Amino acid sequence: MAFRYGEYHDGPDPLAPPYDVRAALDEMGDAILSGSTPVHALRDLLKRGLPGTQDRRGLDDMLREVRRRRRDLRERGRLDGTLEKARALLDKAIGQERAELFPDPSDDARLRESELDGLPEDTASAIQELSTYEWRSEAARRTFQELRDLLRREVLDSQFRGLRDALANPDPEAMERVRQMMSDLNDMLDKDTRGEHTQEDFDAFMAKYGDLFPEKPRNLDELVDILARRAAATQRMLASMTPRQREELNNLINQTLDQAGLSDQMRRLGESLYSRRPDLAWNAPERLTGEEPLAMGDAVTALEELADLTQLETALRQDYPGARLDDIDEASVRRALGRSAVDDLEALKRIERELEEQGYLLRRRGKLELTPKAVRRLGETALRRVFSSLDAGRRGDHDQRDAGSAGELTGSSRPWRFGDEQPIDVVRTLVNGVRSGGISPAGTLQADRESGARGRVGVRLSVDDFEVAETERRSAAAVCLLVDLSYSMALRGTWAAAKQTALALQALVASKFPQDAVQIIGFSNYARVLQPDELAGLDWDMVQGTNLHHALLIAGRHLDRHPDFEPVVLVVTDGEPTAHLMRNGRSAFEWPPSHETLELTLAEVDKMTRRRATINIFMLAADDRLKEFVDEVARRNGGRVFSPSAERLGEYVVSDFLRLRRAR
Repeated sequence: MAFRYGEYHDGPDPLAPPYDVRAALDEMGDAILSGSTPVHALRDLLKRGLPGTQDRRGLDDMLREVRRRRRDLRERGRLDGTLEKARALLDKAIGQERAELFPDPSDDARLRESELDGLPEDTASAIQELSTYEWRSEAARRTFQELRDLLRREVLDSQFRGLRDALANPDPEAMERVRQMMSDLNDMLDKDTRGEHTQEDFDAFMAKYGDLFPEKPRNLDELVDILARRAAATQRMLASMTPRQREELNNLINQTLDQAGLSDQMRRLGESLYSRRPDLAWNAPERLTGEEPLAMGDAVTALEELADLTQLETALRQDYPGARLDDIDEASVRRALGRSAVDDLEALKRIERELEEQGYLLRRRGKLELTPKAVRRLGETALRRVFSSLDAGRRGDHDQRDAGSAGELTGSSRPWRFGDEQPIDVVRTLVNGVRSGGISPAGTLQADRESGARGRVGVRLSVDDFEVAETERRSAAAVCLLVDLSYSMALRGTWAAAKQTALALQALVASKFPQDAVQIIGFSNYARVLQPDELAGLDWDMVQGTNLHHALLIAGRHLDRHPDFEPVVLVVTDGEPTAHLMRNGRSAFEWPPSHETLELTLAEVDKMTRRRATINIFMLAADDRLKEFVDEVARRNGGRVFSPSAERLGEYVVSDFLRLRRAR
């Protein structure tokens, strides 16, 4: 047997490695750490396309292609091509008849000329009157028959895409088959309305008339969708014409259907299709700007494609509430952009599904949220960013991956967590592997029987089996990071940096100082404790007030719960306190700050000083009142004041925290 290998063309490469969704999460993380929400970050990722997959299109690429196709279709031609051709054939037939009558001096010839002179200007009415006219000219009779055949083909093709070719040659048997097909189709739809239709009925219908439906529908629903979209496009074509053109073409259609004996069947079909698909734009006008006149069937096809592209464009934009990739119809994508676009769309859907299935994203009440697993990864990303910006020459401020034991061994162990730097407890790890059934028969190595050596058994370890030896640090810290959530942070463009800093500090403490107790407190008109899981999706508060007084109250309670820990208090703000907490628990706001607000806030600063907690303030604005306030805090507390740019906020906060930890 001979085998030949080559490039795979039928869809995506089945042997390609699966896409790493962590790269997608990191790509989203850039937007989230810059202040975006998870839902917007995912939407932007899907619009751009997947990182590292240059051969895959994103939604924006597909959207550009759809808009280009729409522009090309609009410039394709005019809608009145059938009317124009019908008028031309009618004028030709009349001219041929006049040429035959002119040499004849008889009264009958003059009477016929008078009858031709009195024809209505409306094409449909003129054709109606000439339908009973006895043609003297054989050429004129053939031209008029050509006109009748043209109208029959175009009218039926506007409803059924495959009938134009089927009726290319006049054949009474072909027309009778079309009439029977229409009757059977309407009967099948009526049967379906009564709930009596079966797939066997549809299969029998397609076995009999399948050549009239080039789309090859697989069931009645697909057939209804095909016919309804085409019927709606016909109505849109009429709605797009001038009133005179619309009336003239409508008359031609009705006249042609009457002569073909299809009026009643077509009316039944139209009513049934409209009742099943009222969501289609049945009478929405469309503007075509091309110069070439289009035949009626071609015009309907163009309008049908335009309607598909319009709906597809709306779905691809994904800018409506609750938008999901599942809203994009793959059949529409295939019709408009081809098979490769369906593969690209499926790749995007797979990423969205994988982010949820692998525990990075969670949909709750229709809202997209990051899971704790995703927040931890974003925190690590934020921390790497901070460390990458630190001066590599400054000791201890770089991301040290090979640090040794953090302190003296206590003799106990605990399960390994990501980021742990304590030594692995080998004995306990192997015992866990054995207890969890990790003895692998396939790993058993039998020595040669003749040697008499005993066999060795392999132990398969999982991540959950690993334990690290616990160490005792000389000190632990109670860390409070107070982050301003007021609307001014967003106005000044500092909110994204504050959120990234909070994530980085949380990741730093969790990975390098797991014994520390960290609490992140957000404050605007009120203060509240921020859980690590909500940091990434956190947004600013669109309210008035900077209630540092309330934030310091909450921070003080955290320090009091850990009296033996070294207190660390870091404050990130862009404005002086403008609110305080009253005795009844409500927030009192006043700007410029009232004397009571400043007095109560400084009283909490004094309490922090008595707790031996140094307050370091990171000032993100430079107005005089803020400078005056932070100088007073530094004077009372002995802490330091920093004025970093938003881009270097994380570097300043993390560096200061590490400095405090080293000092202790």
